[in-house]
Amino acid sequence: MSVDHGRRKFLWESAALAGVVLAPGITLYDLAQGRAPEAAAPGTVRWGLLVDMNRCAAGCDACVTACDNENGLSGGKAVTDAQWIRKIDLKDRRGQVRSLPMMCQHCAEPPCVDVCPTGASFKRADGIVLVDKHTCIGCRYCVLACPYGARSFVHEPVANQKPDVPRGKGCVESCTLCVHRIDRDRIPACVEACAAEGHQALLFGDLNDPRSEISQRIAAVAVTQVRADLNLDTAVRYQGL
Repeated sequence: MSVDHGRRKFLWESAALAGVVLAPGITLYDLAQGRAPEAAAPGTVRWGLLVDMNRCAAGCDACVTACDNENGLSGGKAVTDAQWIRKIDLKDRRGQVRSLPMMCQHCAEPPCVDVCPTGASFKRADGIVLVDKHTCIGCRYCVLACPYGARSFVHEPVANQKPDVPRGKGCVESCTLCVHRIDRDRIPACVEACAAEGHQALLFGDLNDPRSEISQRIAAVAVTQVRADLNLDTAVRYQGL
């Protein structure tokens, strides 16, 4: 099976319900054309993240805590409130444990965008995948389509919201790479917190700039994309996985 064929099969199986007929001759696939990914201008940036698992300390949750604080999340204390970044401990055959931060992978070919019936899930020109809360109808097709389990649904009213991070009951949400910080020339909160702890396990930068530190590191060391077989071209890469 070719990679492209495998990806198409995956999307078809994940979003099978999206073929339901809403009215004669109209399906959710037709409505999904309402908002296409924003076109990237030549030479534009593509923001990405490199995770060095050799530096990511098992038991450290500085990135998770920073994300929760930055975005007004409960840190998983509420049953219905998921974390946008979570830590996964992996044990190899030798018993060595390595810690892997998992979040939205900001795919170049995002399945969540492919299956969204209203265009609420979209990709910016700089590669960041977001959800427009105004047009999200809470169908959760994107939750099913995401192979990384990165999206969650807000079941209850949200209190104590952050002004830069609007959230709402009935909407889907996930990691935004702290887009509100990026647009102000700041790095994501998780990257900042990891550096403050002295781990330096997270590196943020422009994947399209060969002179950027992240591009030079990726060119120099072996890196992996999670579920690379799906051919989604993720913006989050892992070293030491």
